[in-house]
Amino acid sequence: MKRIITLFTLLFITLNVITAQDRAIEPESSVTTNHNVTIKSKLIPYSATTGTQPIWDEDGKVIATLFYTYYKRSDIKNDSERPLLISFNGGPGSASAWMHIAYTGPRLLNIDDEGYPVQPYGIKENPYSIIDVADIVYVNPVNTAYSRIINTDKEKKVDKKQFFGINQDIKYLAEWINTFVTRNNRWRSPKYLIGESYGGTRVSGLALELQNAQWMYLNGVILVSPADYKVLRVGGPISSALNLPYFTAAAWYQKALHNDLQQKDLLEILPEVEKYTIDEVIPALAKGGFLDNAKKKEVATKMSYYSGLSEKVIIENNLDIPTQFFWKELKRDKGFTIGRLDSRYLGIDKKDAGERPDYNAELTSWLHAFTPAINYYIREHLNYKTDVKYNMFGSVHPWDNSNDNTRDNLRQAMAQNPYLHVMFQSGYYDGATTYFNAKYTMWQIDPSGKLKDRLSFNGYRSGHMMYLRKEDLESANDHLREFIKKTLPQKGQPAKY
Repeated sequence: MKRIITLFTLLFITLNVITAQDRAIEPESSVTTNHNVTIKSKLIPYSATTGTQPIWDEDGKVIATLFYTYYKRSDIKNDSERPLLISFNGGPGSASAWMHIAYTGPRLLNIDDEGYPVQPYGIKENPYSIIDVADIVYVNPVNTAYSRIINTDKEKKVDKKQFFGINQDIKYLAEWINTFVTRNNRWRSPKYLIGESYGGTRVSGLALELQNAQWMYLNGVILVSPADYKVLRVGGPISSALNLPYFTAAAWYQKALHNDLQQKDLLEILPEVEKYTIDEVIPALAKGGFLDNAKKKEVATKMSYYSGLSEKVIIENNLDIPTQFFWKELKRDKGFTIGRLDSRYLGIDKKDAGERPDYNAELTSWLHAFTPAINYYIREHLNYKTDVKYNMFGSVHPWDNSNDNTRDNLRQAMAQNPYLHVMFQSGYYDGATTYFNAKYTMWQIDPSGKLKDRLSFNGYRSGHMMYLRKEDLESANDHLREFIKKTLPQKGQPAKY
């Protein structure tokens, strides 16, 4: 009897090994479903195609595949005048879930009106989606969501370095976009790129790469809470000083400012703080240890007034306040830390002492809400099924940050293409890629000032993902809608100066 059981067990294991599927994504796949959403009291029918599209090497061999979701309004007969928005999140290494199911897409995850998780997890209609005015494709770079490197040659693995770097990322994504546009017959459509956080770096570089290497010209680029590494990585007086208006906004929200400031509206306060930052803080930090002691105390006093921090800790930090210290210090006496990407969120550390928070309070809250929602939505609403894990954040390191010319590349793309406009969107409570840093980036794109009529900025009373707050979700989508409509040229209007 024992021998019979052993033989049966071996047979069962053998059959399972033979029939088991590798846990790998298909390089080519797609599923299309049909839906409706009500936007501005009008029923909008649309199709949702979700799947994978390959990346090939120079020899035509598949080396990776990108997972995407493509929403197309289905009651439009002529696509030639229908805008196409190509959407990226950031990281690098972040999936496109964030803007997909919380900002521009036709479905929203279940959260409260301020963006906090609620149960049961799930999805509802997005009455503010821009699907009424534009078709949208959400693209996931390699190792994010279900996108993966494909190793068909067991003896020679695909070199991941060709994907993981600023310029490498831009190059292969431009090729992928070309294939997508060709396959979906969208060459005549007005095209837009939107990128959040590191996605801002990505789409800034893509604007010129698409023109120069793919001969594809855009009507608009939208930078959502963009990361400008010409400032963030370089550091120094400008990088440090630009944080002060954010400190003011966060302290105002947390009711940590002096009474006379606290009684004013935030937007009454910020212009004077911005002016003080440019006129006084940057010059003071530029002088370093040679700043006169009286002037140092004067600046510290004013920074304390505008930041909610004590004059003592500002002096101890030589006027140069690290953002992580601010997140720890602002509500230290109340036993809380504040969030990095959105300083409306509170965290609790193991101990009140220290120089930085133990964790990012806002990001853990967001992952709490987004992860079950995107997995449920793709599988049960869009009907795309796979055993591959959906990476909210995937491994893309080491990442090559060298030769970052994306800011200049965006300017060059604008100069070469008179149709191309750029819009910035930032939350005042974002402490990672601050709103004033975004304004500074906008100012620096074109030092000549000749392109400034094609650059615009919008701020919101929320954080990095400003669309999580219901009021900002509505206004930010309306700003996108207005931007798209404004940047569609009149029929026959030539692209010339």
